[in-house]
Amino acid sequence: MFQIFIFLCAAVISVPIAKKLGFSSVLGYLIAGVIIGPFMLALAGDQLDDVMHIGEYGVVMMLFLVGLELQPSLLWKMRAAVLGLGGLQLTLTSLAIFLIGIWFNLNWQTALVIGLILSLSSTAIVLQTLEEKGLLKTRVGQRAFAVLLFQDMAVIPILAILPLFAIQPTLENIDKEGLNGIQQAALLFFVMVAIVLAGRYLIRPLFKIIASTKLRETFTATALLLVVGTSLLMEAIGLSAALGAFLAGVVLANSEYRHQLEVEIQPFKGMLLGLFFISVGASIDFNVIAAEPAKIAVIAILLVLVKFSVLIFIGNLFQLTNSASLLFAFSLAQGGEFAFVILRFATQNNVLTTQIVDPIIVAVIVSMAATPLLMLLNDFIFQSKSKDKLDQENQKHDQLDEQGTEVILAGYGRFGQVIDRLLSLNQVKMTILEYDPLQVDIVRKHGNKIYYGDASRVELLESAGAKDAKLLIIGIENHQKTIEIIQTAKRNFPQLKIITRAHGRREAIEIYRSNADYVIRDTFGSSLFAGQEALEILGVKPAKAHKTIEIFKQYDESFLLKTSQNIENEDISLLSIGQQYRNDLDRVMDEDAEELAKQKSNSENSKQ
Repeated sequence: MFQIFIFLCAAVISVPIAKKLGFSSVLGYLIAGVIIGPFMLALAGDQLDDVMHIGEYGVVMMLFLVGLELQPSLLWKMRAAVLGLGGLQLTLTSLAIFLIGIWFNLNWQTALVIGLILSLSSTAIVLQTLEEKGLLKTRVGQRAFAVLLFQDMAVIPILAILPLFAIQPTLENIDKEGLNGIQQAALLFFVMVAIVLAGRYLIRPLFKIIASTKLRETFTATALLLVVGTSLLMEAIGLSAALGAFLAGVVLANSEYRHQLEVEIQPFKGMLLGLFFISVGASIDFNVIAAEPAKIAVIAILLVLVKFSVLIFIGNLFQLTNSASLLFAFSLAQGGEFAFVILRFATQNNVLTTQIVDPIIVAVIVSMAATPLLMLLNDFIFQSKSKDKLDQENQKHDQLDEQGTEVILAGYGRFGQVIDRLLSLNQVKMTILEYDPLQVDIVRKHGNKIYYGDASRVELLESAGAKDAKLLIIGIENHQKTIEIIQTAKRNFPQLKIITRAHGRREAIEIYRSNADYVIRDTFGSSLFAGQEALEILGVKPAKAHKTIEIFKQYDESFLLKTSQNIENEDISLLSIGQQYRNDLDRVMDEDAEELAKQKSNSENSKQ
């Protein structure tokens, strides 16, 4: 409990200070880790490796959430960027570091292994930093993500071939590892197919059953079970847990439960990533730095410079603008968290010695810690000179989530269905949210785009595109839930105009008092239509009947709005206001009748 308290204090204190100073939260976490680490206050305890391992689940959850944003069709469209950018980056960086290693008199096996390891970047730091800056879904952000995705996939073959470069390999070991590599490839294919099939035929029905209970904690537990279970499956066969979680996310990207899954996983992802960054900061071994400061500095600087140069070259090759190429290079020019795993594996398999591994680990951590500073350098020195060009570059690509949504429709009952059809006829881009899993299932079977989730939760509204949307239409029947949604939307997305339904006058007054922009009472419109038909059947001319209905509607709605601004929610006030309403309406109708009679008389006089 004390260790939990220390890490929570570090997070709560460091991040607000970092944000206040204009730094990223990642830098705040890293500095907090250094402060509570063994070389300053020594409050982090002696279980840092275990803490970092737990924190790595933040990376796993981040990739699961990214996978949820990438529908298979969109992922297929990114194949050129993933294979081209990612493959070229890993190949050129590995080759450059390999040549540097040869120049420093390392044997070719050691130089090649180090090159492969240092070619990887930090998925956690890059994605978190780009997300905070609102760049993750831009063209540059997608290019950076494509590189990271290829790197995560490359971890598998790197681990598979690593034992082949052992310092003293035997023929028996080589044959054994080669056989395991073949088996592992077949097992990888089988597991990926199993995840895809399970996502389609098992996980979706499971979420349907869980959602029908309408117990949020059960849905949260199921979402965590999915991520952790997929990760354990991948780790059990020696593969990347993060890659497995990403694949699970992609499988569920078209699911009606996508947005609700994002909402449930997001808080855990944030907390675990913070824990991971703090543990990285606390893991910096200042004894190694003090013993060999020049060596650590040279490795870290060469690592950043080599990766930066390669990334600039690739960015220009793939026709990114100068400002976009700089951002692309600065964001990916560090070592990655997978380096820790691969370096430990390399030591265990007699591929690298501890004398080589220890300074490399420290240099990787230093490069990771320097990334937020490099991004600040990029912002203040380079991007400020070409901000307009970068903005134009970022606007060229579509967003990965529901960005661009004009309307969010909460509730897909009879009310919502009519709204959907009317807006669809005019090609309005709309995101539909529904809390009834049975209704979601029925609508999905008809091919319509709808998502399961509670629209009163700010995270779900944000995930559905509320930051960019113009209008929120609420069509649910639950009055208290409607008010809750309105209050949440107005508090967090003040630009949203809100149209909602209400059961009756009293509910409409309460909803108006919650700052809805327009309220439609359930039976009001149908009553007006029925009233007009009744007047016409009784002999009133259609024009006069229509005019009567219009006057009544305009006065009733204006009076309702006025009432909502003054009433104190007491029955006696409602009674007195109701009496005033009848008297004022009679007066308005009489004045209109007098005006019509006057116009008729003037018309007859003019004819004479």
